Amino acid sequence: MYLIDREIEKSTPENPGLIFAKMNQLAHREIIPKLYEASMAGVKIQLLVRGVCCLRPGMPEISENIEVRSILGRFLEHSRIFYFKNGGEEEFYLSSADWMSRNLHNRVEVMFPIYHKNLRNTLWN
Repeated sequence: MYLIDREIEKSTPENPGLIFAKMNQLAHREIIPKLYEASMAGVKIQLLVRGVCCLRPGMPEISENIEVRSILGRFLEHSRIFYFKNGGEEEFYLSSADWMSRNLHNRVEVMFPIYHKNLRNTLWN
């Protein structure tokens, strides 16, 4: 939540915030309203969600800055990648957790930053 709040704070009309998140499921009842709040503050949000996504993109004045894509294919993806523009001081994270209550409240999960520039470029491309 802190990272989303920070993106809201640093977002301006001249330099809108950006959140990119790739995960398998998005169903957390506190994170979804926070993403709506970020969208209403002008933060651009790009989500790549393989499975269940309880967020509704494209609702006028609520989630019009949110784009959700789902890619299914022959190979099962399990990577969770999170990017926050952070006012130009970009941050990348890898995680074992989807944004779901069971992952964030009932399990031991890990999320860690990626500092190496070449690894960041690999993740982004």
